[in-house]
Amino acid sequence: MSREFPDKVRIVEVGPRDGLQNEKQPIDVAVKVKLVEMLADAGLTSIETGSFVNPKWVPQMAGSEAVFASLQRRPGVTYSALTPNLKGFERAHAAGASEVAVFTATSESFARKNTNCSIAESLDRAKVLMAAAAEQGLPVRGYISCVVGCPYEGEIRPEQVAEVAQQLLALGCYEISLGDTIGVGTPASVTAMLDAVLAHIPLENIAVHLHDTYGQALANIYAALQVGVAVIDSSVAGLGGCPYAKGASGNVATEDVVYMLNGLGIHHGVDLDKLAAAGQFICDSLGRDNGSKVAIALANKG
Repeated sequence: MSREFPDKVRIVEVGPRDGLQNEKQPIDVAVKVKLVEMLADAGLTSIETGSFVNPKWVPQMAGSEAVFASLQRRPGVTYSALTPNLKGFERAHAAGASEVAVFTATSESFARKNTNCSIAESLDRAKVLMAAAAEQGLPVRGYISCVVGCPYEGEIRPEQVAEVAQQLLALGCYEISLGDTIGVGTPASVTAMLDAVLAHIPLENIAVHLHDTYGQALANIYAALQVGVAVIDSSVAGLGGCPYAKGASGNVATEDVVYMLNGLGIHHGVDLDKLAAAGQFICDSLGRDNGSKVAIALANKG
């Protein structure tokens, strides 16, 4: 694999979905809408806006229809939704999502505990959903959980990730986001995983979603950049904890990723000050501490 940085990176902002779904308190639709609009104003062009899962399982996503309906949309911005099955897709399409996402895992144990089905069954669901999406002309993104380690099965072989990624690509996903769900990866294990995947899948079809549970996310993103990966998932203000490590941080903060990209001279199109303002807005709204080290440093700098 090449060890050259990409000239440009697309950041996929997952805070309004992956971040907020872990919050315990109710969140007003108006707050979610303002967050998404502030993120778009900061220059983010890919925003995971909601999820159409059963609200019994993820109550924070119950208002996704209202969020999509209330948005003042910006041209050129993709407002995506996570859709676990055909019913979820139909709701997302009716709400006006510009893209949908399906998800599976590398670990059978995780797949069964997280989605109540096997990996094969999750791919079967995805196949049905993607046929419907193709009919409507909607692009589909794929997520793979536990690409480095699993809370139930331990270390994951890189070849397992490559196998699942190939199946998602064959089904028609235009992009596959590789998720270190429990954040156990290091630059060495993430690079080994990416090398295995990229032996079978073009670089332009790959994104990374690297959690910060052990404080390794930025180092792992740097390693992914060295391989040439040019799409990074992150969450404003570090929203979203890690459900498998009590008290641990989960998503890497978008502000921290942007600051690193600025230092590397890699173009991304995001205004850091506006991004930090969006992060502080949602933290104030939730009454929680900001999870971005960069945002805290900028605020203290005055």
